[in-house]
Amino acid sequence: MARVWLPSSRRRTVGGMTEQRVPHSSEPRAWLGLLVILGPVLLVAMDGSVLFLAMPKVTEALSPTADQALWILDIYGFAVGSLLIAFGNIGDRYGRLKLLMTGTAVFGVASAGAAFAPGPELLVAFRALMGVAGATLLPSALAVLSELFTDPRRRAKAIGIFAAAFAAGFAVGPVVGGQLLSGFWWGSVFLINLPVVLLFLLLAPVLLREVRTTGTGRIDVLSVLLSAAGILLTVYAIKHAAAEGVAATPVATGIAGIVTLGWFARRQLRLEHPLIDFRLFRDRVFTIAVVTGLLPLTAWSAAAYLGGIYLQSVLGLAVLDAALVALPGAAVLTVTCVVTPALVARIGTRAALITCHFCVAAGLLLLLPTSGSGGIGWYIASTVIAGIGYGVSFSVVADTAVAAVPAERAGSAAAIAETSNEIGNALGIALLGSLATLIFRLQGPDLAGTLNETLQIQGLAPAVIGDAKTAFVLGLHTAVLIAGILHGALGALTLRWLPRTQPMPQDANEKSSGGGFSRTG
Repeated sequence: MARVWLPSSRRRTVGGMTEQRVPHSSEPRAWLGLLVILGPVLLVAMDGSVLFLAMPKVTEALSPTADQALWILDIYGFAVGSLLIAFGNIGDRYGRLKLLMTGTAVFGVASAGAAFAPGPELLVAFRALMGVAGATLLPSALAVLSELFTDPRRRAKAIGIFAAAFAAGFAVGPVVGGQLLSGFWWGSVFLINLPVVLLFLLLAPVLLREVRTTGTGRIDVLSVLLSAAGILLTVYAIKHAAAEGVAATPVATGIAGIVTLGWFARRQLRLEHPLIDFRLFRDRVFTIAVVTGLLPLTAWSAAAYLGGIYLQSVLGLAVLDAALVALPGAAVLTVTCVVTPALVARIGTRAALITCHFCVAAGLLLLLPTSGSGGIGWYIASTVIAGIGYGVSFSVVADTAVAAVPAERAGSAAAIAETSNEIGNALGIALLGSLATLIFRLQGPDLAGTLNETLQIQGLAPAVIGDAKTAFVLGLHTAVLIAGILHGALGALTLRWLPRTQPMPQDANEKSSGGGFSRTG
C-alpha cells in the first residue's frame, strides 16, 4: 500500500502502520457518529444469540434435522470469526467506511433473506452471508469510531461504550427474540435488523468520514481459505457424528479439517505478515487472555441455547415467559460490562480474570439441580452468577491481550482476542451443543434426533415424552458440567500463571485502535 504522509498532528503510527487522521469539527457530531455506529454493532452482537429462544419456533416451522438446527445457530459465528482479521486488512486497504457501508447493506439483504427462508438449507445460507457481512462491520466500526475522537480520553470512553453495547447486544439477543416471538412469526427476529440498517446507510455518509491505514502487510488469501475450510470441515464432522453416529464420511471430513488447520498454523509461522501471529502465544498472560475470550463465550452460547430449549420444550414456558426468565442474567451481564473497567482499576487484571472463571464455573454448576419437572429458580441463579463472569470476560480480554505484547504487535493481539470471542461463541453450539445432541440420541427414545423433533411426533405416550425430556436434561447437565470444570481449571491456571502485580493496560485502546480493535462480546 502507498503511504499517506501528513503533518505530524494528522498522523500516528500504530503497530508499524501509519494511520491517516481526519479530525472532526465538533464534539456533538462525534457523539452522534458514535450512536450511528452502535446500530450495526448491536445487530452483529444480537444476531449471534437472537435465535437461542427462537429455535423451537424455527424447528416447528422448517423442521430442520439435528445437524441443520446446529448449523442454523452457529454458521453465523464461524463466518464472523473466520473472516474478522481478513476484513480488517481489506478495510485498511480500501477504506473502513466504504467497507462498513457495504457490509451493512449486505447484512440487511441477508437478514431479509433469512426472515423469509422457505427451508433450513436457505436459512443456513443466509445466516452464513450475515456472518460474512458481520465480519466486515466489527473492525471497520471501531476504526471509524477512533477517527471520531482524536482526544485519547474521550476515545477511550467511546470505545468503552462500544464494548458495553456489543456485550449488551449478545446478552439481550435472546430476550429480544423471545419478545418478538410472543407476537410475531419466527422471521421477525431478522426483520428488526432492516430499520437499523436503513437508518445507518442514510446517516453514516453525513456523520462519518473515511479512514485508511497504510502499511507493508497484505492479505494472504490462502491463509483465509485454509482457516475457514479447516474450521468448517472439523465442525461438520463433529456435528454429523453427534447427530447420526460415527461413520466413514464424518471421520474422513474431520481428519481433512484437522490437517487443513495444521497446514494453516504452519503457514502462519513462515509468513512475514501472518493472519494469526502464533508467536504471541509464548506470553502466558496473552495466552490466558485469549483463552478467556474463547472459553466463556463457548459456555455462554451453549448454556443460553440449551437453556432456551429447556425452558420452553421441557418446562413448557411460553416464549415470552422464557425471555423474562433470561432477563435477570442479561441485566447482570450488561451491568458487569459497564462497571468492570473501574473494578479492574481497583483489584487488578489478575483478580478480575480469576473472578471471571470461578463465577462462570459456579454459575454453570448451578444448572445441575434442574430437572424435567422444575428448576426455574436454579436457572435464574445460574445466569446471574455466571453473568458476572461473562461480563468481566467481555470487558477485559482485549485490553489484557494488548497490554501483554509489544506496542508494534498490538494490532495482531487485539484481532486475535476478538477472533477468539467470535469463534468461542460458535464453538459453544458446535461442541457442547453437539455433545448434548449425542447424549439425547444415546439416552432418548430414539424417535428423532432432537427433543423438539421428538415432541412434534403425534400420539406419543406420556412416558415417552418424559423419557425424551429426561434425556435432554441429561445432555444439558453433561455440557454444563464439562464447561464448568474447564472454567474451574482455567481459574486455577490463571491463579498460578499470572503474576500478582499484573500491569494495567494503560494505553490498550490507543494500541488497538489502529490495527485491530478492542473487545466486545
